[in-house]
Amino acid sequence: MGSLKLSLPIICFLTLVMFHNSHAQNSQQDYLNAHNADREQVGVGNMVWNATVATYAQNYANQRIGDCNLVHSGGPYGENLAKGSGTFTGTSAVNLWVAEKLNYDYTTNTCASGYVCGHYTQVVWRNSVQLGCARVQCTNGWWYVICSYYPPGNYIGQSPY
Repeated sequence: MGSLKLSLPIICFLTLVMFHNSHAQNSQQDYLNAHNADREQVGVGNMVWNATVATYAQNYANQRIGDCNLVHSGGPYGENLAKGSGTFTGTSAVNLWVAEKLNYDYTTNTCASGYVCGHYTQVVWRNSVQLGCARVQCTNGWWYVICSYYPPGNYIGQSPY
């Protein structure tokens, strides 16, 4: 009986650790923190979580489970997509998008030739103030991440901030 009393707390602790680790860097707050840190660097206000936008992102991510293709939804929101293997997280996806900053020239509002910057500019788009993201594991084992932005950004000829 004594070993049962000791085993139950250990099992509960291990369950909590496994649950916590499986959601590390994939919570609403993790997505917001990753976006808002980079928005703060360029003097743009914080985003807030929008449950409606997040539901849209989740529904679209669910549609991509079978193929994991990075095809835009064509919906009413701004959108960034990413996929990765292994322990690819939502924070990892945001970091990929933000890494495009190295190729973005704010003064000319252009991206270096041969590079893309639109994912980064959507992350820091000053008028996009509401966020909803989702992450699913595809049938091929890859992780698919979508973040949707309201209102959308990346209008040609306009600066993100």
